[in-house]
Amino acid sequence: MLKKHIVPFAVVATLFILAKVFAYQMPLAQKSLLKEEKLNTTIPKSDSLKVEKEEAPQSLMAQLNFAEETLPLGDKKVERKMKKILAAHTYRNTQTNRLHAKAAKWFPVIEPILAAYGIPNDFKYLALVESGMAEGVSPKGAAGIWQFMPGTARTYGLRVNGNVDERYNLRKSTIAACKYIKEMYKGLESWTLVAAAYNVGDGRLRRQINNQNQDNYYKMRLNRETGGYVYKVISMKQIMEHPKRYGYAKPRVLLAYNAE
Repeated sequence: MLKKHIVPFAVVATLFILAKVFAYQMPLAQKSLLKEEKLNTTIPKSDSLKVEKEEAPQSLMAQLNFAEETLPLGDKKVERKMKKILAAHTYRNTQTNRLHAKAAKWFPVIEPILAAYGIPNDFKYLALVESGMAEGVSPKGAAGIWQFMPGTARTYGLRVNGNVDERYNLRKSTIAACKYIKEMYKGLESWTLVAAAYNVGDGRLRRQINNQNQDNYYKMRLNRETGGYVYKVISMKQIMEHPKRYGYAKPRVLLAYNAE
């Protein structure tokens, strides 16, 4: 009889002990899950530093480019030259207000023509470098917004004679400049080299490339004017896009006239 009562008692005691153990394990499991979740959602210190590093603003040199072709970063000689030319292109030296007035008149005509010929928008700054800060005919005979020599102008469809000089026609001379630029790009395959060739001449630049066995503009040995030409174009781009940075009191008033 006593044996019959002992068996049920043992079963009940066993169930009671199991219930206590289960109840004790539940909080531990919850703590473990919370701890694991916290670990999974916490960014490791090294990763956090990496994110901050990636979001850090670029240096000025890393931001500079011509037609999306960047300057060679880490080249101290290029960096010194770029900074020197940028420093020379302040409001005091370039009278940015005059340049803005000319750009406001020229760019709405130039930009869509460049786009139609598949030429980077940055080439509009060549017009400002070529004739934005000076008027009239150069000592060599170049004239107009794009400073065409008479022979080159005629080659690309402009009339230049005693009665008419289409080098002064903004639309027609821009079309001629686009044809010239596009033809040079076929052989040079670098917009930076094309800009340099616009200054010194396609044939002369090609000879220098062959003689020096070098087709990186920034590493080539060129005459003083051509060697600084692309730097001047980039500087012009900078003062037009960020005038306040270079001493112009008013905010940027123009950049892309035909942007939607």
